[in-house]
Amino acid sequence: MDSGNGTESAARVADVLLHFLAGNETLGVSALGRDLGLSKAVVHRIARTLVDRDLLAVDHRTRGYRLGPAAAALGARALRDSQLRTTALPALRELQVASGETTTLSALVADGRVYVDQIVSRHEIKMTVEVGRRFPLHAGSSGRAILAFLPAAERARIISTGLEAMTPNTVVDPESLDAVLVSVRELGVARSDGERQPGAASVASPVFDVDGRVVGAISVCGPHARLTDKVRNNLVPDVIATADRISRELGWSGALPAHESAG
Repeated sequence: MDSGNGTESAARVADVLLHFLAGNETLGVSALGRDLGLSKAVVHRIARTLVDRDLLAVDHRTRGYRLGPAAAALGARALRDSQLRTTALPALRELQVASGETTTLSALVADGRVYVDQIVSRHEIKMTVEVGRRFPLHAGSSGRAILAFLPAAERARIISTGLEAMTPNTVVDPESLDAVLVSVRELGVARSDGERQPGAASVASPVFDVDGRVVGAISVCGPHARLTDKVRNNLVPDVIATADRISRELGWSGALPAHESAG
């Protein structure tokens, strides 16, 4: 097998595994083939190989596949060893205390993002997030905080693949989204009003690594009735400062806009 075919085969295997981050617990050969543009025969060969290595397991109830114990072990090890998560956790805890609402940490992955940690609000009615599930970058404040700071060509490519309406409030028009992202870059903060989850509100800011690449975002999220525009305006300085602190600890030396312009 030449290197080109080997690379293509490895990409297909990775795509099959990453597709399980989209939210479905089990996936069949037909669904995987349709979503990934692969033949059923190719998907079946890949799935059987992954089953043999415990990265996938057969779900006998649905006759599909789900992530296996080896994939779970890899995920647990990745979380344990994640520099982003380890670095962010103390700052997330402090932001949760200061805000009273749930704080989250997202990481950029496969043209999307996944929540890798959260500190849950102590309110009886509160927001929680699904750690480990992949979400698109155009919907929600954390996603847009990341998308706004990706290189222009990468940003355009992601937008060109299509914008799914996750709720009636999701911005799906490319020109409108571009205008929103310009504002996020100017202010250093993104906001969401029920654009990923109905009834939710959030404010988020990007996190950068030592090379100045956006690698994730932190957010404060809660029920819209409590996390009003005024409350979020007051939270903006703390959110930006928390993201900046995490980025500095990761080695970043850049600068976001001063928080006064974000209110």
